[in-house]
Amino acid sequence: MKMTDAQEQAADRAVASGGNATTALAVPTGAGRPQRRRLGKRTKLIILNAISIVGGIGIWWVLALSGFQLPTPPEVVERAAQLWSAGILQEDILASLGRVLSGFLLGSAVAIPVGFLMGWYTVARGLFEPWIQFFRTIPPLALLPLVLVLLGIGEIPKIVVIFLAAYLACVISTYQGVVSVDRTLINAARVLGAKDGTIFARVVVPASTPFILVGMRVGLGSAWATLVAAELLAAQAGLGRRMQEAQIYYDLATIFVGIVVIGILGLVMDRLLLFAETKLTGWQERR
Repeated sequence: MKMTDAQEQAADRAVASGGNATTALAVPTGAGRPQRRRLGKRTKLIILNAISIVGGIGIWWVLALSGFQLPTPPEVVERAAQLWSAGILQEDILASLGRVLSGFLLGSAVAIPVGFLMGWYTVARGLFEPWIQFFRTIPPLALLPLVLVLLGIGEIPKIVVIFLAAYLACVISTYQGVVSVDRTLINAARVLGAKDGTIFARVVVPASTPFILVGMRVGLGSAWATLVAAELLAAQAGLGRRMQEAQIYYDLATIFVGIVVIGILGLVMDRLLLFAETKLTGWQERR
């Protein structure tokens, strides 16, 4: 096999320094070059998310240009800018966001202690579980006419139905988290002399936290879905109300503005909960 000039020079240098020419030839010419670093998992996910978003917008644009009765992305952006400059979009966002946050935070605040009680005490489980399972099979929107009759057409009935949607999603997840705690951990804590209060605070609560946050994320989605329907009835402002008015006038661009804004707000809030989950459950093994 004929050696190249670079290989001959490497062999000569190896022999001159007392080394073996064969060893020098065995070293690949690319040795010594820094290896490319593999992309981190988070960076890879961000890139894939960006590709997915751009691809989704591209498919939407193609469908709009292909004859489907859809506004193009620029038309939606232009309509959003018009609503924003008129102050309408800000008013609708604040109204809808206030209702969602009120109902969601109240529902989660009540669901978490009830879920802990159900999972920790058999008496509480026996008293609460039949009613929770009963109402869980009833969509919160089915109770909206009754709530409107009892509480009127103000803000309270809208917050109540959002509260129910968030509560029912979160309480089941919290309860499941408590009953899923490994009994070995609880027994080990008792052997070490820990009391029930210490076991609950140091073992049960940390082990249940991932379940609670997942339930809150599910409850958040239910809250937004319930809000849009609740605002269709007797709401003076809100994204759902604006979409209903746009439907009457066949204003597709405004409808899409409401859909996109709700999606963005829901995504941002979900990412915040996911960030909290990462910080609070850093001990948990992840894929």
